Amino acid sequence: MSTAATPSPDAPGDNHHLSRQLTLRDLVLSQVLVVVGSSWVGLAAGLGHAQTLVWLFAFAVFYLPMAAVVYYLNREMPLEGGLYVWARRSFGDITGFLTAWNVWVYGLVVIALLLFQLPSEFAFMIGPSAAWIPESHPVVLTAIAILLTLLTLSAIRGLALGKWIHNVSGAAMITAFALLILAPFWAYAHHLPIHFTPFELHLPKTDPTSLALIGQIIFASSGLEYIAIMAGEVKAPSRDIGRSILIASPIVILMFTLGTASVLSFHELTHSTINYIAPIPQTLRLAFGDSGAATLLARFVILLLQIRILGTASYIFAGVARLPMTAGWDHLIPAWFSRLNPRYRTPTNSILFSAAFIALLVVLGSAGVHAAEAFNVLNNSSTEFYALAYLVMFAVPIIGLAALRKRIPTWVIILSAVGLLSTAATLALNAYPFNTSTRPAPFAAKILGTTLLINLLGFAFYRIRNQRPSSNLTTSHL
Repeated sequence: MSTAATPSPDAPGDNHHLSRQLTLRDLVLSQVLVVVGSSWVGLAAGLGHAQTLVWLFAFAVFYLPMAAVVYYLNREMPLEGGLYVWARRSFGDITGFLTAWNVWVYGLVVIALLLFQLPSEFAFMIGPSAAWIPESHPVVLTAIAILLTLLTLSAIRGLALGKWIHNVSGAAMITAFALLILAPFWAYAHHLPIHFTPFELHLPKTDPTSLALIGQIIFASSGLEYIAIMAGEVKAPSRDIGRSILIASPIVILMFTLGTASVLSFHELTHSTINYIAPIPQTLRLAFGDSGAATLLARFVILLLQIRILGTASYIFAGVARLPMTAGWDHLIPAWFSRLNPRYRTPTNSILFSAAFIALLVVLGSAGVHAAEAFNVLNNSSTEFYALAYLVMFAVPIIGLAALRKRIPTWVIILSAVGLLSTAATLALNAYPFNTSTRPAPFAAKILGTTLLINLLGFAFYRIRNQRPSSNLTTSHL
């Protein structure tokens, strides 16, 4: 790979005349939306007053390496497909395909899970009178079907509409966290004996449950590279994606650390058990009570989190639909997936196929005990799929194309090695349950077995589709 071979940010042959909709503002809000998940502050609070040190550790060994690698790889290859393109051009077709496969499966599972969350979040917002909603399969499935249809139509319309959904959702997430972070000061004003200490540095315990939680937290801030999947639809991808990382990073760090400290402080005040699924709504209920204006505020924040869930599902769906499109451009899967809507320039076939797959996962998750268990195992394995893709990303600056490595600073290569080791540790720790009621050995067997099975299916699909000697398409592109 020579210097002259670096692709142009606006190369029409690489991005197939996609509609460039995304500006720097859109990118920053999308980065916050996809990186900051509401459940992570609950998991981190489970570590007690060691949470700040663990967050700082996670930022040092994972977030900083991720940010640096994404910044430089996007600058070298600011192309639609993002991580898939980086992997394929560095290591060849099969690695590129399996990288996209793992991100695609991860995205589908996460979208299905997010849709499942909404009825429960809605019932939590309304109160005890709506407790029946999550238990009613007809209501839940009808609601999910409507939401999935709306997501599909929005994805077909493209980022001209989708970016506003993502922007509103990102702003809603920031607002919700701002209220969560301000809640301890409200408690101080009402003379409650709250202990809000976001900057304490305590060592975590070394028991298996704490180590499992640390493994979760290390990978909690993943997602900065996801926007690069849509680089061909960014107005200035080589410049603005990197700038969005620099602007969003301090916001992300403050939201995680201060938000976790707030969750921890109210749970210590009330001696309650942390709800790992919905820690922010639970914390706001503890903070503001169950009556009057305080309850309205808590419900408002829960509504913001529901908007965030919808926005995240829409954002992940946008990336999920574009991975088959770019793989189709490279002839790794049928060209049918790459056909663009003549008006909106979106991959309609890929969108519809992905929506059908999500619907299948939703049915699997609600069609009986055994099917629901299968979906839960797949969901628990989703982090493993994403981590495998990250292993490839961190490997690109270390053992990728020699000419590319020469243009990447040595300190970024060193950080890549740190990120690689952190991701490998996450793969191992994620196979251990942080729930003490779960037996570790069967849990690990299910997680690792499912991860292996999904990748074997992807490899088999690739081999059946490409019954020919592996061609080095990297050379032809470069």
